[in-house]
Amino acid sequence: MIRYRIDAWVIADHLRFGRLPHEMQEILQYDALRRLTRTRFHFMHEIARNKTYMMNQVFLKISGLRQDNPFSNTFGAISVAVIEELDPETIAEMPVEELIEFLQEKGKNRFAEPEEIAKYLQKLARSSYRLDKMMADPINLSLSLILSTIRHMESQIKRLDQEIDRMMKGITQTLTSVKGIGPVYAAGLLAEIGDIKRFDDHHALAKYAGLVWTQYQSGEFEAENTSRMRTGNKYLRYYLVQAADAIRKYDAEYKAFYQKKYHEVTKHQHKRALVLTARKLVRLVHSLLRTNQLYMPQERGE
Repeated sequence: MIRYRIDAWVIADHLRFGRLPHEMQEILQYDALRRLTRTRFHFMHEIARNKTYMMNQVFLKISGLRQDNPFSNTFGAISVAVIEELDPETIAEMPVEELIEFLQEKGKNRFAEPEEIAKYLQKLARSSYRLDKMMADPINLSLSLILSTIRHMESQIKRLDQEIDRMMKGITQTLTSVKGIGPVYAAGLLAEIGDIKRFDDHHALAKYAGLVWTQYQSGEFEAENTSRMRTGNKYLRYYLVQAADAIRKYDAEYKAFYQKKYHEVTKHQHKRALVLTARKLVRLVHSLLRTNQLYMPQERGE
């Protein structure tokens, strides 16, 4: 017991005067980074949960908008303005020119085909269920509070991203040489992986992330009903999936792989293809961390 107290005192003394060995400093650096990336994970999931709850309220206010939203981004500025400021009766009864002007104003005159969208909105409004007047104010308040919560969380994520970016400037790594992996995703991967020497190969890293499939089933997910084992580090898995989703938009090899897996099945196409792309990414992440070399994308012929 006395020895443990002495060891704790020695560690505290080293911390106080910055005399920790390089290995210990690296561990503390990753641990500090992990506090931020896991907090970000928490906020992102809370935002998703709040958006799902918000859509239930939208259905009560403008049922047609939830079932067939004409906007590409349900939570974009124009869509949110319609949800917050208008109701089915107002949309249906206002002159189409006035509705077009409203859309253009909220879209800062960058809104494509405003007349077509305005007419379609009026069609949706006329087909929407009419809300009892006693329910209108509570639902409007509920929507306002949920949107306020989402906006606040998004602002906090920006703060987290700025601090993560600052911390990453002091960490030598090559993950960000992959287009699509910015400092935030790289931080999420590094914070959870730590010392890559802990993993003998990419299979061990994939297992740690929970990107493995049940026995007697293909890791390449040949069958539509193959299920992933519900184990592993959920934080690492999240950042791998997010990074894979970003990379496939820039890297020809990953884009082709994603599309191949997407078209192999008819159910859960995006989710399945994305998880498999994340598994492919594990091999690259393991290699980059092992070799500390820059990523050189493969050129694909047309």
